[in-house]
Amino acid sequence: MAVLKELLQKIQYQVVKGTDACNITEVVNDSRKITEGCLFICIKGANFDGHSAVSLACEKKAAALLVEQQVELPEGANINVIRVADTRYAMAFVAAAYFGNPAEKMKVIGITGTKGKTTTTYLVKSILEHAGLKVGLVGTIEAIIGDKHIPANNTTPESFVLQSYFAQMVEAGCDAVVMEVSSQGLMMHRTQGFVFDYGIFTNLEPDHIGPNEHSSMEEYMACKGLLFKQCKVGIANADDAHMAAVTKDHTCQLETYGIDNEGADLKAGEIRLLREGGGLGVAFHVSGLMDFDASVATPGKFSVYNALTAIAICRHFGVSVSVIQEGLKNAHVKGRIEPVKVSDQFTLLIDYAHNAMSLESLLKTLRAYKPHRLVCLFGCGGNRSKLRRYEMGEISGKLADLSIITSDNPRFEEPQAIIDDIKQGIGKTDGKYVEICDRKEAIAYAIANGEPGDIIVLAGKGHEDYQEIKGVKYPMDERVLIQEILEAR
Repeated sequence: MAVLKELLQKIQYQVVKGTDACNITEVVNDSRKITEGCLFICIKGANFDGHSAVSLACEKKAAALLVEQQVELPEGANINVIRVADTRYAMAFVAAAYFGNPAEKMKVIGITGTKGKTTTTYLVKSILEHAGLKVGLVGTIEAIIGDKHIPANNTTPESFVLQSYFAQMVEAGCDAVVMEVSSQGLMMHRTQGFVFDYGIFTNLEPDHIGPNEHSSMEEYMACKGLLFKQCKVGIANADDAHMAAVTKDHTCQLETYGIDNEGADLKAGEIRLLREGGGLGVAFHVSGLMDFDASVATPGKFSVYNALTAIAICRHFGVSVSVIQEGLKNAHVKGRIEPVKVSDQFTLLIDYAHNAMSLESLLKTLRAYKPHRLVCLFGCGGNRSKLRRYEMGEISGKLADLSIITSDNPRFEEPQAIIDDIKQGIGKTDGKYVEICDRKEAIAYAIANGEPGDIIVLAGKGHEDYQEIKGVKYPMDERVLIQEILEAR
């Protein structure tokens, strides 16, 4: 139970009807969940406008409505109506107040950028937990609260869900939370209602620009930059060409990290690629604000960036060098260049690369390890752009020694039709390929035909544990498939 006035104390509002002194039993923004005595927040979504459910809210005896436009009430309706400029913005503050402002009881770390967010959150969690802290996580794959793992729908959840997670984390005894902050999340005010202790910018590439996302690169950059007006300490990648634009007009203390930029506050250098016992990694030296050697069990320069970002954050928690080194070595991120041990003779990795840009980056990184053969197993999702299929086919054809084309979430399309599109892209190259429609059979083929020194990457599924076919998600985890294949041998 809460008093409406207390939930609204950090926002400007107008009482259109009734009073702001009424009691509220719960806060709801989904018309299907309206209950007697609740505050119903009318949100304009992509497919449904909550303002159209005003009559339903009156019928179900909601205590109050939060609106951003004039609404028609049924005759004789006994309901309190509060108007604000933007209900989505207001909801973030209402949710924070409703849950007792939980973000104020933990250190909150927010990471934004096109790439590296997911991996970096897990690295930070690993390091801080090695230092003895209890850390919650919110991101693309899942939210982690103590022993509880909640699969994610959005990279950054709606503000009410986010505040609910924070409240559960406080209850579970978390000292800190590390979360991915998407540009969409910032644009839609999901992270309002609290201030981040640390806001981090990793990098920016032309992504998420189009219908229902960002109208231009300028808007994309501006949305990323909102984080630096909502945090106490900002930490930014000095090597990224967009850093100045993203951090422009920042209101926080700002520091930088980088590999190539000599002026960065925290730097990584002396980078060495590591390959032993079927595993890939990278070692480097940290200088500037700290001075020590480190390594991570994932490949490539971008792994150094992810590690350096995590170091830049954890430095503020007074974590010792030995704990940072141990945390980096032991961190595991499901489906992000994730090694799966099947042989000492060759390397097998699982990765989420599911578009041309990410596949190209992945394959170029693995090429640097000079494999005997680079084998890329992948498919493309159905009911998505055909251009992605042509591009991914062409990239794999150019960069892999062997492409194994298979199925990946065909949705409502025929898997073979998707494979045929991919083959058009590979056809522009001299790349060798085989096509095996059944993904488990394709993985079995890759393992059975692995040669000493090969690097085999299963691309596209990553952390996903399902295969979507004709509207149904069937259980399918590549780690389980690999185990079954090995047992069958």
